[in-house]
Amino acid sequence: MLSLSNLSLREGYYAVPGARAASLETDLIGALDCNEIEVLFQPQYRVCDRALYGGEALARWRHPALGVIGAQELFAAAQRAHCVAEVSQQVFQRALASAADWPAHLVLSLNATPGELTDSRFVEKIAALAAWYRRSPETVTVEITEEWLLEDIDLAAEASERLKQLRFRIALDDFGAGFCNFHYLKRLRLDALKLDRSMIEGVTRDERDVAVLRGIVAMAKALSLQVVAEGIETAAQHAVITHERLDVYQGFLGAPPLTAETFLQLTRS
Repeated sequence: MLSLSNLSLREGYYAVPGARAASLETDLIGALDCNEIEVLFQPQYRVCDRALYGGEALARWRHPALGVIGAQELFAAAQRAHCVAEVSQQVFQRALASAADWPAHLVLSLNATPGELTDSRFVEKIAALAAWYRRSPETVTVEITEEWLLEDIDLAAEASERLKQLRFRIALDDFGAGFCNFHYLKRLRLDALKLDRSMIEGVTRDERDVAVLRGIVAMAKALSLQVVAEGIETAAQHAVITHERLDVYQGFLGAPPLTAETFLQLTRS
């Protein structure tokens, strides 16, 4: 019998519309059992002195036929297969296990999904994992995005409150990429704003971009929020975020996402 995966192979991967998505959905459960989901770490640095601040855990699926599948496509497949919780649990567990070997002051950032924020057991799960791997909650940041908050801001606010009670850190991720709803800044117990790369790309070319960045930083500082910049790729961009008093950055100027082993070596260098 000609299976979907065989058809895809013979026709040139996923020539049939939707076949790639269907195949990923089918393959994902096996991927969890076969350890195909790996966690990379994007180094984060302090703006002021470029010292290592921590790392953001990024999920990647090393599919045996398709190669590397990024986090967005991975979690889309997990949502269709109704196994987001299982994928996230494995990613969190591996990230915290790796971070157990880091210096205690470094911060681990974990990306939460909409389903997790509305899962009453999410906070207890992440707290249990952090305790098991002896990672202090003050050095674990849970990142949430504006897009996901649209699903249920009330439940997300409750989850953020419980996380704060347990001393975890919370960051609003990709700020500036979507609606920039300032209501979230009042409703959520945030520690940091993580600016989308689109807020940074033009700061070396357009004074208006710098003005917008300056305004956001001023607002964040007034709310006692740390400001993190994504997508810093050049020394010129770093000079701007230094002048505008941002706190933390990540991007190819510092380092690309690294394997757990390479990141550990970085922490010891």
